[in-house]
Amino acid sequence: MKRQKQVISLLLHALLMTTVYVFQGVIFPFLRLNGLVPLLLPLVCTGIAVRQGTTAGGISGLFAGMLCDVSFNESVGLFMLLLTLFGLVVGLLADTVFTRGFMTYFFCSAVVLAAASIVQMFPLLFFARVAPSPLFSTALGQTVYSLVFVVPLWFFVRSLGRITTD
Repeated sequence: MKRQKQVISLLLHALLMTTVYVFQGVIFPFLRLNGLVPLLLPLVCTGIAVRQGTTAGGISGLFAGMLCDVSFNESVGLFMLLLTLFGLVVGLLADTVFTRGFMTYFFCSAVVLAAASIVQMFPLLFFARVAPSPLFSTALGQTVYSLVFVVPLWFFVRSLGRITTD
């Protein structure tokens, strides 16, 4: 029975990640706001880490990072490493220090999104010598635009956590 529950949990997590990946990669590029596209996969990874802890956060970060690397045509492993690390850290903090509520999810999501934006602009800042001001304003805009989707994604992540941990 426990094995069956683990398989169902894994399938539900994969379904959520795949659905969000499709939204992030297929639908939202057509809904640009001042040229910005929201990052949704880091929000799912952070939500799973807050709701379900270190192990689930690390695994979801690994898969969300792989999907982000494929989606952004970034060097393979950059987002995978970053989101796995954040999934583990946020999950550990949720297990030990933070409460597993919406405000923790919102705060951690803001930090993860800001870090993801900085990672995206790193090559432009240091290798292409682009001025930092437009890069930071774009990073801030992308972070704020992505944070708009914290509320609907929290509903799905919270529901998934209830289904898979009961």
